[in-house]
Amino acid sequence: MSDRQIIGLLPAGGLAKRISPLPLSKELYPVGFQDFGDQHNWRPKVVSHYLLEKMQLAGINQAYFILRPGKWDIPEYFRDGRMLSMSLGYLIMDLPYGVPFTLDQAYPFVRDAVVALGFADILFQPQNAFVKVLARQQATKADVVLGLFPTNQPEKAGMVEFDDTGRVQLIIEKPPQSNLRYMWGIAVWTPTFTQFLHEYLIPLKANPNLSQLPEIPIGNIIQAAITEGFQVQAETFVDGTYLDIGTPNDLVQAVRLGVEGV
Repeated sequence: MSDRQIIGLLPAGGLAKRISPLPLSKELYPVGFQDFGDQHNWRPKVVSHYLLEKMQLAGINQAYFILRPGKWDIPEYFRDGRMLSMSLGYLIMDLPYGVPFTLDQAYPFVRDAVVALGFADILFQPQNAFVKVLARQQATKADVVLGLFPTNQPEKAGMVEFDDTGRVQLIIEKPPQSNLRYMWGIAVWTPTFTQFLHEYLIPLKANPNLSQLPEIPIGNIIQAAITEGFQVQAETFVDGTYLDIGTPNDLVQAVRLGVEGV
């Protein structure tokens, strides 16, 4: 779907404070089951497995988890990615100040590739979401394409305003109230935005008071790119769903849906 290599990035630096204590990384929380072809041979399926499958469906066969030190159970579980017929690698985050810094840890490895961003503790539909987002990027040549999902909880999301052509005009991170209906949940971007992100963070990394500053959402940096003239497009999933298993209510709902699926 692209002349460039497409590489998935899965930031996995979170501490899961809202659902702690846990005996494992939240990205490995079992949600639902895998069918191995025998009605007596069901095995648990971890939450990040669903994301990797959706990437693979879009032709993405290489991805990096970016880990906080100590979350060694993730590479121990997925290893080299053979269980998914993917090539998986693992990077260790350096500055623990939010998703942009975590993503920038992959800069030397993805600077010339198209990046597909997904969050490894999220369950979403449709199954072909990355197929659609990549197709829009290919058709529009946008610098960034955001996959949008309906939500009635703007205070938990990056809300997106866009026009009839799909061009994103504004991203507002976690507003207490909003008339906007859609949040962004996945993204694809070109090396142009990878470079913008990297250069945006350079002066912040040099700030000796960085640890005392509020965490910067990745949506704010995408908004900064829009202000600079970058083209950002939206692929809207009108009937899409999005569950964050790092929150208690969504975790309960996800586990319930997983059991009902069996």
